[in-house]
Amino acid sequence: MRDHPLFKAYLALLAVCFFWGTTYLGIRISLESLHPMVLVAVRFTTSGLLMLAGALAMRVRLPRGRELWRTAFNGVLILGVGNSCLSIAELWIPSGFAALIVTISPLWMVGIDALMPGGSRLRLATVAGILVGGIGAVLLVAPQASSAALGGQMWAAFMLLQLGNFAWCFGSLRQLRMEGKAHPVVNGAVQQLAAGLACVPFAVFHSGPPSVWTARSISALLYLIAFGSIVGYSSYVYALEHLPVALVSLHNYVNPVVAVFLGWLFFREPFGRVELLGMLVIFIGVAIVKKFSHGPTVVELD
Repeated sequence: MRDHPLFKAYLALLAVCFFWGTTYLGIRISLESLHPMVLVAVRFTTSGLLMLAGALAMRVRLPRGRELWRTAFNGVLILGVGNSCLSIAELWIPSGFAALIVTISPLWMVGIDALMPGGSRLRLATVAGILVGGIGAVLLVAPQASSAALGGQMWAAFMLLQLGNFAWCFGSLRQLRMEGKAHPVVNGAVQQLAAGLACVPFAVFHSGPPSVWTARSISALLYLIAFGSIVGYSSYVYALEHLPVALVSLHNYVNPVVAVFLGWLFFREPFGRVELLGMLVIFIGVAIVKKFSHGPTVVELD
């Protein structure tokens, strides 16, 4: 089997499906003692520096001038805003629920793309898929939002994650429309470093209790840097270069399943029949959108 010409590509896709699904749990563990902005700043500044150091050692071309600044700004949108929203939301809701809510990001992608110059027009079937996905999100959130314990927090987290989805998709679309000569992995390194540096002021001057660097939080942070940012993204780029986009996009369905299972396994996060129904309806909506939309692929960096 190792002699198969696409063995490494399938192995990379498997890594994306697993590691990006585990990042939600890694974020939750890190947040036990670290402030969300500290987590985001340290994670992406470190991973960005390490990836850029590797690129320089290999003498790979780096973006320059306007290309550099636009790539950096897109990174602030995608990772700085997107991942900060996710990290803050996980203070309020279970990591598995956060992963499922993030799953509707392809619905944002096709909607934003249709509004941008030169974007793909929305088909009736695509609109129907967006509506189905929205119904699934309501089914997922409503049971928890109706409870006295999580009601306000659930809706606040849901809206915050929609802001994160918007920033993620808008930044991704901007990056996809850019003309540049740098390799996608190098662009990813620039984006990560820019996002991390942009979050440093918020990490230094945040309100609330100070972060405590425990062995548990440091281990989770190192895991996020190594397997969420560096290995996960590099594997994604490699798989995308060697496998069909439709096949690579399957990670959108696998990641939340991994996140939900790990959340239940380690923290006994609630997940019942209604939540399962909501998850399935979201998946159906996303599948409809993917089938009938000819828009771009979302580059996800969990």
